[in-house]
Parts: sequence; structure tokens; C-alpha cells
Amino acid sequence: MAKDIIHLNDSDFRREVLEAEEPVLVDFTAGWCAPCRAISPTVDALASEYKGRVKVAKLDIDDNQATAQQYGIRSVPTLLFFKQGKVVGQIVGAVPRARLENAFQQVL
Repeated sequence: MAKDIIHLNDSDFRREVLEAEEPVLVDFTAGWCAPCRAISPTVDALASEYKGRVKVAKLDIDDNQATAQQYGIRSVPTLLFFKQGKVVGQIVGAVPRARLENAFQQVL
């Protein structure tokens, strides 16, 4: 597990994501999800590279169903980019690092 990743739950989602000063990437994930595990090292690396500019968080959809339902998460991994409390970008599925990196740059 990367040291620059915040692990969210339903109760701290508002504080950590919606009220955050900086842009936030939330990786909606699940322990049983093979594509989630496949992109996890890339998400972890980007969290370190963009530390201080983009907050990166993971939320397990099985343990935090209220938040997953609120954002209509139907498949994992789904990555939502938030800026000033609003969704400004979305990526669904395991995608190449270049696509993730491009999405990080767009929210800055």
C-alpha cells in the first residue's frame, strides 16, 4: 500500500474529498477486482509524483456502499476526479499510465 494514498470510508468522504482545497482522485475499488489490482501500482506511483498537488484516495465499494451508490459506481475500477467538491473527470476500467497521467494534468 502506498504511503501517499488516503483510504476513505463513507463517514470521511465529505471532509477528505468534497471539502478538499486541492483536486482529489478517488479510486473506487474492491479487493476481488483484478483490474483494480492491475492499475493500483500506477495509481500509487502517481499519488507520490503528484503529492501536494492532487490528493489521491481509495474507497472500497463493498465496505462503503452509500458513497458508491451516490456516485453511481457500476463497475470497478472507476476513478473520479473532484475539484471544489464537483466531479470533473472520470475513468472507468484499467487504462494505460499515459491516460491516467493526462487526467492528472487536466485537473491541475
